[in-house]
Parts: sequence; structure tokens; C-alpha cells
Amino acid sequence: MAMFVHLTPTANAARIRRSGIRATSHGRDGSRGLYCFPVLPSYTLTHQWLRELARHSGPRGLVAVHIRLPDDEPVTLGRYNGSPAATTAAEAVRRTAALDDPRGWEVFVPRAVTKREVHRLRAVKQVTGWRYFPDSNGRTPCTCFGCRVRGEYGSQRLRRRRPHPLDGPAPATPVLLRRIAAAGNPGDASQLTETLHWFGMRRRGPVDQLAHLADHPDPRVREALVRAVANWSTPGVTELLHRLTQDPDADVREAVESTAPEQQSQ
Repeated sequence: MAMFVHLTPTANAARIRRSGIRATSHGRDGSRGLYCFPVLPSYTLTHQWLRELARHSGPRGLVAVHIRLPDDEPVTLGRYNGSPAATTAAEAVRRTAALDDPRGWEVFVPRAVTKREVHRLRAVKQVTGWRYFPDSNGRTPCTCFGCRVRGEYGSQRLRRRRPHPLDGPAPATPVLLRRIAAAGNPGDASQLTETLHWFGMRRRGPVDQLAHLADHPDPRVREALVRAVANWSTPGVTELLHRLTQDPDADVREAVESTAPEQQSQ
């Protein structure tokens, strides 16, 4: 029997003791199952995923669930950013133990784990492992839209200290409105599109004070307006986008059509 450890929020511990581990994760091929890691002699390597997973685990932290699987159990093995290979549970343990650096590797079991296969649950040190990716410590964190985690502890302070040239944090709404006014009438297209880019990072905004840009002679401004307000929940956005569906420029009309379906159906 091959031994693996599965890390899960502490809130799931009682349910796992009663009925096992559900197949709630998705593999690279779309199959449902769960991720785990072989139990190695090194405590740190065995629980290396803990700090990364703990960023989304809830206030009570994580618990380690040790599971026993048959040696010939079909699983996949691979690094988190690579292509996993099909293998067996026993072979996954052997290959992982033979790696010079097993950090970032993971095993996917394409099914649920039964109560009988759960060996034990144990508390783990919540400071074990790496965050973001192996060897990330000492590297300057990236604050771009793709890398940052919304709502993560300290994320707003980090973005203010290291603002990204394209992804913010965005200036305050009054500052952006002053830039719109300073652009003139009808307004410099480059300055307006840059300002609308920052408006697009907000969830709500002053639709009534931007609606006049729908009549701007430069289609780049009208297209930027669509992308700025498309995801806002502010009243009046639907009417403005509907108006822009009749725009004479094809790129503007296409921008409206590519907005979220829920916005178009309102």
C-alpha cells in the first residue's frame, strides 16, 4: 500500500472521518478527484504545499489526511506547471522519492477516497512549505492583474508600495474625472483611453459623467469606454452599452458583443 498526504481545511475533518474525501478537484483532463503528495522521510517536503494552500483555506488552517492506496492504483504525477504522466500509486512514490528536488510536484487521484482508505488525520505546522512557487522567497513579488490575489492579506499595501504600470492600483475616481476634464472637448484620444483603462479596474463608477464619451469622434475612445464600464454594476451601464451597439465603428460594436453575457441580458 502506498501512503500519501492530502491537505484540506480543518473544517472538513469531521466529514472526512465519517465518509472519506470527496472528489472535488479537477485534473488536467477534466476528471474529478483529489490532489495529494507521497509521504517522504522529510516532513517539510511531505507537507510542502501547506503554505500555498493555506492562502485560501479559511481561518482555521489546514489538516493533513494520510491515505493508503493500493500499489496499482492509477494516478497521475507531475509538476504543477508541467504535463502530468499516468502511473501507479507505488511508482509515483518511487519516482518522487528519487527526484533531486520534488518541490512543486503533485499526485492526482481521479476518484474519491473512501473512509477505509483514510489512515489518520493529524495537525500540521501551518508555517511549513513555500508560497506562490518554489524558490519564490527573495524574489520581488509581481503585482500585475494575473499574479495578485484579490483580498489577500497585505495585497493592497504591496500594490501601493510597488504599483504596476498597467494594473494599478488605479487612481481615485475624482482624480480620474479631473483627467477626463483636462483632456478637453472633445478631448485628446490618447489621454482619454489611458484614463478609461484605470476606470475599467473598478466595479462601479460614474456612468453619467462618462456617457458623453460615447459621442467622441475617435472610435478608440468609444471602444475604451465599452471596456471600462462593461463589468460595472452601476445603474445605467446596460443602457449605455445598448446605445453603443449601434455605433458606426465595427470594433466598438464587437467590443460590446464581447462583454459579459449577464451584462448584455440585463
